[in-house]
Amino acid sequence: MNSSADFGSGLRRLPCRIWYAGRLVGILALGGALSGGQAALLHTSIFQRDFKPDNVFVYPPKLSLDFQRVAVLPLATMSPRSDLADGCEALAPVLWDQLVKTHRFEVVSVSAEKLRSRTGQAAWTGTEVLPPDFLAFLRREYGCDGVLFAELTAYNAYAPLAVGWRFKLVDARTGQIIWAADELFDAARPTIARSACHFEKRQAADALPAESGWAVLNSPRRFGGYSAAALLDTLPDR
Repeated sequence: MNSSADFGSGLRRLPCRIWYAGRLVGILALGGALSGGQAALLHTSIFQRDFKPDNVFVYPPKLSLDFQRVAVLPLATMSPRSDLADGCEALAPVLWDQLVKTHRFEVVSVSAEKLRSRTGQAAWTGTEVLPPDFLAFLRREYGCDGVLFAELTAYNAYAPLAVGWRFKLVDARTGQIIWAADELFDAARPTIARSACHFEKRQAADALPAESGWAVLNSPRRFGGYSAAALLDTLPDR
């Protein structure tokens, strides 16, 4: 396995709107071309007619049969700002719920306390130089095939709501990035507001359209649920 320094450098944040594909984290820079439709998603999405996140890298387009369990790291943020800390506390359970609903793989939560005792930090964004044998430690402790790094990059709890997510799904056995996504969901954008309302109506079919639309655009948790679901919908197919 690659050294932790190389692994951490391979997970540095990527330029906005461009994702580079790296085969082995730390051996090759994330500079591969997404050619021949390799990054195309195969499943039919419930967001097909709504806002579609495009700052996404995925390879391969389908998960291998032996990729069954993913260790989900605690939701992290690089900024010490209190609004992002509050956002992590509010949206961590929302993200978990949406991950379970994807049915792509089994998910297991990584304990912040265990992570702190083993690595000195309770959360990791995936952009840092990671401790030695970081992935090996998670594989031993959680029996996982993959590791999900989750970062909250923006959080506005007042209308117009805004939530920013940055995700990286890494094969714990090889260090390869399987999926990476970085998106800001701003309810001030009409296309995103419409997509959020459509999502809410599908989730609560018994709610009146006006009620469901108002709720998702004024509840940080509901809007966070929509934004997480929309981005997780771009995961590799099963």
